[in-house]
Amino acid sequence: MRPLLLNPLFAPVTSLGGVGPKQDKLFRYLLGRNETPRLVDLLLHLPASVIDRRARPKIRDAAFGTMVTLEVTVDRHRPVPARNPRAPHLVYAGDDTGDVVLTYFRAKPGYVEKLLPVGAKRYVSGTLQMFDGIPQIVHPDRVVDEAGFAQLSGIDPVYPLTEGLALGSLRRAIAQALQKLPDLPEWISPEVIRRCKFPDIAQALHRVHIPVELTDILPDGPFWSRLAFDELLAGQLALALVRARLRRPAGERNAGDGHLRKTVIDALPYALTSSQRAAAAAIADDLRQPVRMLRLLQGDVGSGKTVVALLAAAAVAEVGKQAALMAPTEILARQHIKTITPLAERAGMRVAILTGREKGKERAELLARLEAGEIDFLVGTHALIQDDVAFKSLALAVVDEQHRFGVRERLALTAKGEAVDVLVLSATPIPRTLVLTYFGDMDVSELREKPAGRQPIDTRAVPDGRLDEVIDAVGRALSAGKLVYWICPLVEESETVDLTDAQARFESLQDRFGDKVGLVHGQMRGADKDRVMAAFAAGDIGLLVATTVVEVGVDVPAATIMVIENAERFGLAQLHQLRGRIGRGSEASTCLLLYKEPLNEMSKARLKVIRETTDGFRIAEEDLKLRGEGDVLGVRQSGLPGYRIARSDVHGQLITQARDEALRIMKDNPNLAGDRGEALRCLLYLFERDEAIPLIGAG
Repeated sequence: MRPLLLNPLFAPVTSLGGVGPKQDKLFRYLLGRNETPRLVDLLLHLPASVIDRRARPKIRDAAFGTMVTLEVTVDRHRPVPARNPRAPHLVYAGDDTGDVVLTYFRAKPGYVEKLLPVGAKRYVSGTLQMFDGIPQIVHPDRVVDEAGFAQLSGIDPVYPLTEGLALGSLRRAIAQALQKLPDLPEWISPEVIRRCKFPDIAQALHRVHIPVELTDILPDGPFWSRLAFDELLAGQLALALVRARLRRPAGERNAGDGHLRKTVIDALPYALTSSQRAAAAAIADDLRQPVRMLRLLQGDVGSGKTVVALLAAAAVAEVGKQAALMAPTEILARQHIKTITPLAERAGMRVAILTGREKGKERAELLARLEAGEIDFLVGTHALIQDDVAFKSLALAVVDEQHRFGVRERLALTAKGEAVDVLVLSATPIPRTLVLTYFGDMDVSELREKPAGRQPIDTRAVPDGRLDEVIDAVGRALSAGKLVYWICPLVEESETVDLTDAQARFESLQDRFGDKVGLVHGQMRGADKDRVMAAFAAGDIGLLVATTVVEVGVDVPAATIMVIENAERFGLAQLHQLRGRIGRGSEASTCLLLYKEPLNEMSKARLKVIRETTDGFRIAEEDLKLRGEGDVLGVRQSGLPGYRIARSDVHGQLITQARDEALRIMKDNPNLAGDRGEALRCLLYLFERDEAIPLIGAG
C-alpha cells in the first residue's frame, strides 16, 4: 500500500490547471511514460540551464544580444494591418532614456492590448536586439506588473522540452505541482545529512525549480545532489531487499559430484581458459553454500560465458534439478541453444528452447515435459516467465544481459522454484562503479581471456569517400570464398537523419554481387531471419547486410570481414559488440569502420579507442569516460542506468555512500518498521522502486 501522505504527488498532471488532453500527450512523451504522468514525474524533471533576468538596465545602457529586464511605460499599439495579416503587432514603449518596440507575431486578437495596456507600467524581459536602428524585443518571455515583478526571482529555469510543449506551460505546471508537495518525512540518517550537508527534500525541489542563485541548478550543488542521493538510496535499498530475499538460507543445495561437468568439459573442442575454470569453480562453490547464489559473470565478446553457464546447469542436473536461461532476444536465445545442445547431449542432459515462436501442440508438449522433469536445461526469452510455465524443480536461473530486464522479471523467474540460485551474464564488461549501482553488492566473476585459437582482428577507419574501394575489396574477398558482414545503422530510409539504410545498401550490393547477398533486420519475422542467418552460416550467401540485430550472440566462425557503415554514429560498446561477430574462428579477421567526414571530437576519440584495443574491459572504462554509462549498458539516457537524476561523473562518490546506507538500514531495520521505515517506504514509492516492498520480511 502506498503511504496516504504521497497521494497528492500521485495525482495525474491533468488535475492541474491548464493541462488538458493535448498537454497530457506531450507530457507523456517528454517524461517517457505510457500513461498520464503524475505530479511526482514533473517534480523529478530537472532543469538543464537557467536564464538570468536580474540585469535591469535603462534602455540607453542595455547591451544588444543579451537577456534584459526593462521597466517601461506603454505608449501606443500598432495592431496587425488588415491588408497584411502576416505583419506583427507592434507595441511602442519606453523609459526616461529611450524607446523600445515589443513585437508579437500571430498574436490572438485582444491578447497584446490586455497584456500591455496603454499608459501602464510593465516589467518586460527578453533578448534585446537592434532592428532598423530601434531597440526591439521579439515575443518577450515575461511581461508582469509591479506585483508580479515582486514575486519573480530573476532567475528562470530552462527545461528539456518536446516539440509542441511551450516552456511557459511546463513551468506553470511545475509551479502548481510544487504547491501540492506534502510535508515529507526525512528518510536519510542524520549523520549522512550532516556529512554531506544535504538540505531537506522540499528545499531541494524548490531551489532546483525556483533558483535563487545561478548555481542552485548545478548537478554538483547541494540541491541536485540531495535528490541524486535520494534516487541512489532508493535503488540501493531495493537491490538490498532483493538480495536479502535471495540470500535467505536455502534448504538442500544444488551441486552434485561433478560427473556431468566432467563429461561436458571432455566434449569441448578446446581447453577451458583459466578464468573459465575459476568462474566455474566459484559457481560450484556458491551452489554448495547454505545461502542462495547471486553472482554476476561478465566477460568480453567471445570469452565463453555460455559454456560456464552450461557447467552451472550441469552441476544442478547432477542432483536431479533443473536450470533455466532467460535471454532478452530470440536471436540470442537460439544462439545459446546452438552452443549448448551438442555439449549437453554428450553429457546426457536434456535441453529445450521456449520463445514466442513455440506455439500450440508443440508448446503444450514442451511444457508437459518440463513439469514432469524431463527437461534439465530450458533456454528462452520472456516466454519463460509466463504463468503457465511450470518446472518440476527449478534450482538455477541464468539471466543474460540482465540490464535489459526489470526486478519484476528476474523475480518472476526465480519464483518458479524453491530457493533458486541466480547467475547473471553480461557481455558488456561493466566498470566497477556500475556493478555497484546496477547489481548492488553481487559476487563477480570475470572472463578476461579469449578461448585459445582466436585470431586478432585488424581494425581500420576509412572515410566514406573511399566506399568504392571498400566494395571492390569485398568483391575480392567474396571471390576467395570469405564471409562478410556489412552493418548499417537503419532498417530503411529516414527523412530525419542522413544515414545509410540496410534496405538501400542491400539493393546496391545485390546489383553488384547478385544472390551472394542476404539481408537481416529487426522488422523481419523470426523464421525469415533464421533462414537468412542459416544460409550465411552455411556459406550459401557470402555477404550479409544487417542492422545491429547481429550485435549480440550471433556466431558464424567462418565470417572474417566486417564493414560498419556510419561507424561514427555507434557507441563504443556497440562497435565492440559488432566487431565481436568476427575473429571467432582460426583465420585472421578485418573490421573496416566507414565514417562520414568531418568527425567531431567525440567520434574521433571513439574510433581511436576501438582501433587501439580489443579488450572489452578497457573499452567499457573508456566509454564511461567519454559519454556516461547510459550507453555502456545500452540504455537510452546518458545518466546512470535506470536513474533520471543521478550522474556517474558527478555523483560517483554518492553511489558508495548510498550503498553503505542501504546495507546499514538492512542490518538495523530489515523490515522497515517504525517512523524511519515508513519514511523509507515513501522514498521507494517516490522513485518507483516499490517493486521491492512486497519482499520486506518475505521469502
